[in-house]
Amino acid sequence: MNVLLKSTTALGLALALTQPAWADMSDAKAFLDKEIGDVSTLSRADQEAEMQWFIDAAKPFKGMSINVVSETITTHEYESQVLAPAFSAITGINLTHDLIGEGDVVEKLQTQMQSGQNIYDAFVNDSDLIGTHWRYQQVRNLTDWMANEGADVTSPTLNLEDFIGTQFTTAPDGDLYQLPDQQFANLYWFRYDWFNDPEIQAEFKETYGYDLGVPVNWSAYEDIAEFFTGREIDGVEVYGNMDYGKKDPSLGWRYTDAWMSMAGMGDKGEPNGLPVDEWGIRVNDKSQPVGACMTRGGATNAPAAVYAVDKAIKWLQEYSPPSAAGMTFSEAGPVPAQGNIAQQMFMYTTFVAPLVDSDAVMNEDGTPKWRLAPSPHGVYWEEGMKVGYQDVGSWTLMKSTPEDRAKAAWLYAQFVTSMTVDVKKSDVGLTFIRESTINSDHFSERADKLGGLVEFYRSPDRARWSPTGTNVPDYPKLAQLWWQNIGDAMSGAKSSQEALDQLCADMENVMERLERAGIQGDLGPVMGEEKEASYWLEQPGAPKPKLDNEDEEPMTIGYDELVSSWNQ
Repeated sequence: MNVLLKSTTALGLALALTQPAWADMSDAKAFLDKEIGDVSTLSRADQEAEMQWFIDAAKPFKGMSINVVSETITTHEYESQVLAPAFSAITGINLTHDLIGEGDVVEKLQTQMQSGQNIYDAFVNDSDLIGTHWRYQQVRNLTDWMANEGADVTSPTLNLEDFIGTQFTTAPDGDLYQLPDQQFANLYWFRYDWFNDPEIQAEFKETYGYDLGVPVNWSAYEDIAEFFTGREIDGVEVYGNMDYGKKDPSLGWRYTDAWMSMAGMGDKGEPNGLPVDEWGIRVNDKSQPVGACMTRGGATNAPAAVYAVDKAIKWLQEYSPPSAAGMTFSEAGPVPAQGNIAQQMFMYTTFVAPLVDSDAVMNEDGTPKWRLAPSPHGVYWEEGMKVGYQDVGSWTLMKSTPEDRAKAAWLYAQFVTSMTVDVKKSDVGLTFIRESTINSDHFSERADKLGGLVEFYRSPDRARWSPTGTNVPDYPKLAQLWWQNIGDAMSGAKSSQEALDQLCADMENVMERLERAGIQGDLGPVMGEEKEASYWLEQPGAPKPKLDNEDEEPMTIGYDELVSSWNQ
């Protein structure tokens, strides 16, 4: 937990202990004085006006106890430990914000969907489920909600136009189903200080014949991983790659979070490939899934997918710390902060927050020894394809939640995403959701301490990093198949091809059951006719035939040149 979060946690507990039975503006002013100050895009007068609206809108719900849930990351720790007690003190609504693993969040959501029992009054769940929510229609359509039942509890200062991720929480019907609460991208991370060391640069150039820099493709990434692995720098043994490989739900995200599209498995198209997306699922012209295996025109077991898994396994085994193979997402994320990793292809930027607290990877003046850049792409990738993943954890209201409880939870969702608190919340978690926050003077002043994160989010490129799209008809059921099957490849129990053959077959079994059940109506899967894989491999786009040579000419680019293109 970082220093800022430690200090604000104490405030949150204090507010909870002193919460009056009847809330008024004095509690809001105390919160603004002690927690927000001038770290906001709003003036103090506007902050107080926004807080007054919450006080007034919450009056019908005073004394009600509400439960919400999210995964455990720094941003949500801040909400749970600081903002939730503040909200309770200001509004008189007793708000409990639970923190559990992301896999557990999906499981609880799935249970509520299947049982109709109101387990939580609101969920922060990834927009990766947008295809699920749109098809099942078990969550409140927020466009309708804000205009009708929820109109009296929808803030006039919500300012949806200021949110940067609503395109990812909007379904093909044009309606908003989820409200973004935090966003983070998968980016390439590297030790800028080592890459700019003249002796290291000269040795790399002599060894590989080209300049050490940000890798543009996987061939260059592999050379750099090989070059750094095993050498000693600053008294520590260095590794050229960091990843994780434990058979765990988070292993599935490792691959569905755009690894396959970065390799070049799917079709062109942004935010997601069409008709074949980064899960390898093909849809028809009505957005109905028709298959995942090559025999139905899918690409989950195509040569590019095999290449993607093979590369990940090779780099994990040959260029990563030995312990990485037994790690999960949450265990592996903080490792680069220890100071012995040269680069990481695939860093979730939610882990930037602990990085900035690490003396091992930060200079004495508070600037980082590392930088962030776009991840390189694989040999099957083509211009116009998806380039990376962006997590958009979003507030979701289930229809199974009683209306009064949904209204109280919706007030909290707006409180923790409000313009009053958003700059401060972003200061802690570094998971940006508002244009105004990204472009604030506060983050202009802090940008040089964050290694390119602010520059990335201010650039047009940020929109090219996108979550799972609407091709996936049932995220909870399909996501669990990935870690179970790819775990077999990671452990060596099966070859990558065998594991992916089983994965796509399992995915199609689920889609066939959804088709037979008919519970998703005209939006659900309509399985395509099976043909020889060779037929589809001869068609344009995905699935793509195996290349004779999967080792392309390595390419790098200078980091400063890259950032200059962002600024332009």
